[in-house]
Order: sequence, then C-alpha cells, then structure tokens
Amino acid sequence: MSLFDLPFEEPEPEAAAEPTRTRARAPERRVHTVSELTARIRTLLEEELFEIWVEGEISNCRVWNTGHLYFTLKDGSAQVKGVMFRSALRLLKFTPKDGLRVVARGRVSVYDPKGEYQIVCEHLEPGGLGALQLAYDQLKERLAKEGLFDARRKRTLPALPRKIGVVTSLDGAAIRDIIKVLRRRYANAHVVIRPVRVQGEGAALDIARGLAAIVKVKGVDVVIVGRGGGSMEDLWAFNEEVAVRAIAGCPLPIISAVGHETDVTLADFVADLRAPTPSAAAEMVVARKDEFVSRIDRLEGRLDGSMHNRRHRLESRLRALDARAGLGGARGRLAMHGRHVGELSHELRQAIRARIAARERKYQSLRLALETFDLRRRLGGLRTRLVAGDGHLAAVRARRRHALDARLGAALARLESLSPLAVLARGYAVCWNGDRTQIVRDASALSIGDQVTVTVQRGELACEVKDVR
Repeated sequence: MSLFDLPFEEPEPEAAAEPTRTRARAPERRVHTVSELTARIRTLLEEELFEIWVEGEISNCRVWNTGHLYFTLKDGSAQVKGVMFRSALRLLKFTPKDGLRVVARGRVSVYDPKGEYQIVCEHLEPGGLGALQLAYDQLKERLAKEGLFDARRKRTLPALPRKIGVVTSLDGAAIRDIIKVLRRRYANAHVVIRPVRVQGEGAALDIARGLAAIVKVKGVDVVIVGRGGGSMEDLWAFNEEVAVRAIAGCPLPIISAVGHETDVTLADFVADLRAPTPSAAAEMVVARKDEFVSRIDRLEGRLDGSMHNRRHRLESRLRALDARAGLGGARGRLAMHGRHVGELSHELRQAIRARIAARERKYQSLRLALETFDLRRRLGGLRTRLVAGDGHLAAVRARRRHALDARLGAALARLESLSPLAVLARGYAVCWNGDRTQIVRDASALSIGDQVTVTVQRGELACEVKDVR
C-alpha cells in the first residue's frame, strides 16, 4: 500500500507536542569531586608523560627523615617540583645539592593532597659533567677537609718485611705480577693473600672487609691493595667512601697499587704510599736481598773500623800515661803501702779480739760469782756494778783503740821517714856501680872512666867518672 492510499489526518495535539519536548531537553549533568578530578588528571599525565627527560637547576634540595629527596627544578622562567624515592636515591654516584644543573628522568604525576603536579625522578645525572667525576670530586673535597690526605699521616714502610699482605682479586693479572716480582727479589718473603672483588656492585664493601681481615693475621708487616688497569667505571670501587676510609684506617703501612701509572684514585691519596702499578708496589715493599746484604756488610765494616780506631786511641793514651815519670813506681808504692796497712789492720783486729776474749772470760767469772749470792737482796748493787763494768770495758776498749790508732799513725810516720823514697825526695841520690850490683859508698872504690848509675827521686842518670877526690 502506498502512502497516498492512507487517509490524511491531523495529529492529535498531545501526540504532536511530545516529540517537541524530547528534542528540547538538556543533557544530564555529571558533577566530579576534587579527588576524582585530581585522579583523572594524574591518570592522563601518567599515561601521556610516563617517561620524560627534563633539564634544570636544583633548588630547595632536602632529604627527609624518610630517606626521600625533595627538590625543585627550575630554569629562567618556570619551575617544577620533583621527588626521588629512597630506593632510587641510594643508586646515585653523587650527592644532589642546590645550584647543581642536572638532567632528570622520570614520570609526571600529581600529588593529590595539594593538587600539584611533580616529576617522580628515577635517575639524575649532572648536566655537562659525568656523575662519576662529580662524585669523585665531592668525596675528594670532603675527605681532604677531614685531613685524610695529610702527609703527616703517612707511615714509612718496613725495611725488610717478613710477611706481606695482599688484598686483590685472584683472577686479575695484578696478583701474578706481585708474586713474580717478590719471587725474583725476595724469595723468602711470606705472602698472605685475601681475595676480594675489585669491580662491580659491592666491590668496595668487599675490599673494606678484606682489609679488616688481613690486619688480623698475626705477623703481617705491610699490606698491598689494588688491581690492574681499566676504565674509570672499572676502578670505581677504589673511589667509594667505604673502601677509602678502610684504607685510611688500616693500622698497618699500606700501599695503593690501582691501575696503571696514569690512573689516580682516592685510595692513592689516603694510602701511605702510591705505586704506579702492582709490580712497582712489589718492588717498593722489598729491596733486593743482595743489596740489603751489601748494606749490612758496609755497615759492619764501618763499625769494625770505628772500634779499631777507638781502641788504638785508648791504648796510645794508656801508654802515654804509663810512661810519665811521676807514675813509674806508683803501682809498687801503692802495693807496699797496701800490704803494710793490711798487716797493721790484721794486728789491730787480733789485739781487739784478744782483749774482748779476756773481758769475756772475766765477765763469765763475774757472772758465776754473782750467781753464788742471793740476787733478791743484792740485785740492785749487782746491776749497778754491771753497768759500771760495761762502761769501764767500753772506756778501756776505746782507749785501747785510740792507743792502737796512735801506734799505727806513729808506725806509718816512722815508715815514711825511713823510706828511701822519702830520702830521695829531700834531694839525696843513690849511686850504683856500672852493673848495678852494689851501692857506691866510698869514692876510692871507683876509678876515672868507670860507668855509674845515679838514682834520684824521678828517674836515673847514667854517668862516667871524670875525677875522684
């Protein structure tokens, strides 16, 4: 049926008005909460800017007690807040601080409580300067302020160590070079090796533990710590603070032998001695055995020569003193006087002993006589007599000693007056015949031309008779 076959009728007013109301109705309104809006913005930002690199200058840098780092990145006309969580911060090789220009990698997010967008950083690197070099410079400056690089802290190496400690890797060429040099220069050296990791994560802590273990070995005199050459990243374990402080705190003299001659690490500054290579460290720690022996021989020769010269000087001085005229007969005179004094002392002791024995016998007789009396009636008188007897005995002994001393002095004076040496001292002389067998007392016993010897106080004269009167 076609359209024209249908009857044409006007629509009813209610039916005609209904479609009109449906077209004019406004869309239904949806109201968001602030949290919903913030969450939606965060979702959009994190989906759109899930990884972004931003360069700027750090300001308001602060590490909270939670271990998270909060800062602001800014340039000449804008700024954005940033946060770096503790897990990512501990992996940085340098310390972020205000004024440092960095390149940050992270994602843009929203901090819901304040409705602020921020960059959640996962990595930071210095702008225009490598992170390792910046960390190196920062730690070097801090340790220098603490005085760990002071030359007054350096200790001298032992001349010939008996036991040498080595802290290095067993897989590197450094240990082979050290052993090769020690075997050639000082085969008797005792080497103690503490294997450690010298590269990679945790190597610095392993080096510190190795040093703590090697110093506990009894008898170690010196320690070598190091490794072979490599890039700055390969040698970085010897630039980390835990390893550097372990080297500085080592109680034994320590040699740093890290890399090649052009490689410089912080371990070189705090060690007592820096070696350009591990082989050079082995050469520094011991001298050639033959050189050491030669030095001992030279010192021994100098010591023998010095002792010989001093003995020769003392012997010459002794001979000169013995040859003096006044000391020629001193030993004989002293011996004679000593013998005489000994004899007199013996006589004096004998006399004193005899006198004491006599007094002792008298005392015993008196004591026996005293016992025959009644002591209860005569005790006072006997005590008085006894005291008087003791005083008299002491007085007699004193007088006897004084008398003997006087006799001894007189004997000594008489002996001195009769001594031929005293006569010679007064200007007299003794004339002997030519063969010194007789003393010449009569001038007629000699003839002109005879040889005589004249003894004076100091020395003798060999004379020839020219005239006899």
